[in-house]
Amino acid sequence: MYKLLMSIYKEVLLLKRDPGGLVILFVMPLFLIITITLIQDSTFKTATESRIPILLVDNDKGEVSKMVLENLDGSSSFSVITKDNGKPIDEAFAKEKVFEGKYQLAIIIPEQLSAGLQAKVDENVAKIMEGFGTADTLAATTPIQKNEPKEVRLYFDPASQTAFKSAVKSTVDKMISQIETRSIYDAFSKQLGEESTAAFKQESYISFKEIVPMFENKAMVPNSTQHNVPAWTLFAMFFIVVPLSINIVKEKNQGTQIRLRTNPVSYATVIAGKTITYLIICMLQFYLMVAVGVYLFPHIGLPALGLNGTFLLMSVVALFSGFAAVGFGILLGTLAKTQEQAAPFGSTSVVILAAIGGVWVPVFAMPKIMQYIAKASPMNWGLEAFYDVLLRNNTLLGIVPQLAALFLFFIAMVAISLIYDEKKRAV
Repeated sequence: MYKLLMSIYKEVLLLKRDPGGLVILFVMPLFLIITITLIQDSTFKTATESRIPILLVDNDKGEVSKMVLENLDGSSSFSVITKDNGKPIDEAFAKEKVFEGKYQLAIIIPEQLSAGLQAKVDENVAKIMEGFGTADTLAATTPIQKNEPKEVRLYFDPASQTAFKSAVKSTVDKMISQIETRSIYDAFSKQLGEESTAAFKQESYISFKEIVPMFENKAMVPNSTQHNVPAWTLFAMFFIVVPLSINIVKEKNQGTQIRLRTNPVSYATVIAGKTITYLIICMLQFYLMVAVGVYLFPHIGLPALGLNGTFLLMSVVALFSGFAAVGFGILLGTLAKTQEQAAPFGSTSVVILAAIGGVWVPVFAMPKIMQYIAKASPMNWGLEAFYDVLLRNNTLLGIVPQLAALFLFFIAMVAISLIYDEKKRAV
């Protein structure tokens, strides 16, 4: 035990003599999490709270275009612009402004859309009523003419994301479908008379309701903070592989490790000292990140980190994630021969593990092959465990698979390091 305590004391002294390393371990992650959350929260608010200005060219001037304008204006997503300097805009103007990137979207409503839709509906309804032998003068008075389908043209900024385009197309398609349905109801009303259509109800029969997890009768709605604090906490934890591996390489190159072994001190004791020291650092990083999310974020306009009674479970996830990070750092330091090998490889490998693990891009947004590869990243295991606790209201039993995977990863990394060290000394 005395040797272990002295090994921990040695690691603490090494860290105290490296202020640059302490900055990397504690200060840099704070700036990183604040910056990333500010950027993503601003994007989130732009997409969900702010109204996106769009151009609308009304060549129809009829009932359909009026309803489209009302629906878009009533939406919380769009702010409709139909005039420029007091003059109605045309398609050429809208196309130019959108392709220049001044606006993200322009909607062009074609001429005679309302009249054409009404004529098409009246014709179809009249044919149906003829089949029942109840068609009145509407069918006789409606001239049969060729009614070409109309198209509502959409111009998108070339830089617009595919998800935004799909959402807009779906919204416009749903809006047009509702207008067509209402026109059909109105046409049947004219044919059958008010008394016959008293039973027609145009209210929507099917609706959608989102069910979110609840905690103490409050909805647990995830925000940018709840996604970023766990993700970048993991990134900061795994970044300890750089100073940890460099310290191990220094000890080998400076002969410190040989002097320790002549005491004698087993390599397992040295590893245990490093593990405990850097595990404490990982937990301090975690608590620092959580404190920033809870206390600092509300003062800089970001959503506060709502723990909802999950602090203890999140600490458990952080502890096991710290084990995985320390194990990876020990293996890298044991295998590397120089600091020039340890530092670049350590930082690059952490970035790769973060990228494939879902820290930067959500796993569900990755290609199918990358979704399978993501499951091999220890950061993904830790991130899923954090999300299970913070967002999915899971219990300790529910995150046991992720915790076991993280700890087994640590055991495997340390075992490989010990075996490699013993074989190297045997040679």
